[in-house]
Amino acid sequence: MKIDLPGRSTPTHVGKILCIGRNYADHAAEMDRSVPDQPMVFLKPPSAIVRTDEAVQLPSQSDEVHHEVELVAVIGSTGKNIARDKALDHVAGYALGLDMTARDLQQAAKDRRHPWSVAKGFDTFAPLGPLTPASAVDDPQDLTLRLTVNDDVRQEANTRRLFFPVNELVHYCSQIFTLSPGDLLYTGTPSGVGPVHEGDELRATAAGLAPLRVSIRRAA
Repeated sequence: MKIDLPGRSTPTHVGKILCIGRNYADHAAEMDRSVPDQPMVFLKPPSAIVRTDEAVQLPSQSDEVHHEVELVAVIGSTGKNIARDKALDHVAGYALGLDMTARDLQQAAKDRRHPWSVAKGFDTFAPLGPLTPASAVDDPQDLTLRLTVNDDVRQEANTRRLFFPVNELVHYCSQIFTLSPGDLLYTGTPSGVGPVHEGDELRATAAGLAPLRVSIRRAA
């Protein structure tokens, strides 16, 4: 999978997909979990990416797939141990994204104290909207994210409510992973997550960012 990275003339391969769990207090509460004392990071494979106007495929292994709308920060330059005050300099752009989750598989894994990568990593489980250059986004910490399912509002929150802001996430992740152009950072979802069904139409919006639209289909 390649993306058109702002500031680069040729498409760039998607690298690591770094996702942050429980980064809105209201979402942690609805999941009956506490907000962690440091960012909770998990990974998705690049094969999970689908773009706007494409379809999320419901896997046969799950009966309960949930939507989670998120702001995505797109890394544009390599960095390791990035300082907080330099972190946003490494972000080339922003996009809307969805962290699709097979909730039943995730819960079963948690009950067994097993990793839950499978619940997050199916093909098509990381929809990604069109990229907006970082220079065109006044403040990534003041964006109101909204997700509708069949025109009904399911999730809505401002990124001011992120427990760990974007610069902190870039700083933290760069202490563990060398960040590279094409890495994607899904910054967490607010409350209102819920199930999707075959035939649903999802639309994520935020002022200043291009919308993300995906449909829900049953995998063949």
